[in-house]
Amino acid sequence: MHDPHALILRAGTVDDAVALAKLGRDSFDAKFGHMYRPEDSAAFLSEQHSTEVVAGQLVDPLYRVMLATRDGALAGYCKLVLACGWPEHARGARAIELKQLYTAPGATGGGIGAALMDWALAEARGFGADEVQLSVWSGNTGAQRFYERYGFAKAADIHFWVGKQRDEEFLFARMI
Repeated sequence: MHDPHALILRAGTVDDAVALAKLGRDSFDAKFGHMYRPEDSAAFLSEQHSTEVVAGQLVDPLYRVMLATRDGALAGYCKLVLACGWPEHARGARAIELKQLYTAPGATGGGIGAALMDWALAEARGFGADEVQLSVWSGNTGAQRFYERYGFAKAADIHFWVGKQRDEEFLFARMI
């Protein structure tokens, strides 16, 4: 029997750019917006979560973008970059980057992250990757626990810039 509230995964297309950019901005603001000066937050959001940037990623052959919808609404997404984000820390010969795994504000814990992570790891295997890397804010212990459940572990201390503010980040990675 079909569950009308079931989570549906589908590949992102350029037609999704506006909705993906909005969800990226809203999710970032809800979780981290209080940590930054408004000008730093605005600069970061325009660099990473503008409609133009997201549209470019959706047509870039090095990107794979999966959307999760529930009840017809965008509930989350995940981006994979089929290239190594931190080659100086790579252990594999064909490392790729999990760029963003975002859920809509208030939607954490509904199985969205798990479904997207399952897709990301399957996609990585299908591509022939032997390692997946991702960055996670050092203070985001909930996300760190989530990634650890999937076999990721801290590989290095790195930095992440939000405008002119430098955050302490952890590089997490797992072999496939």
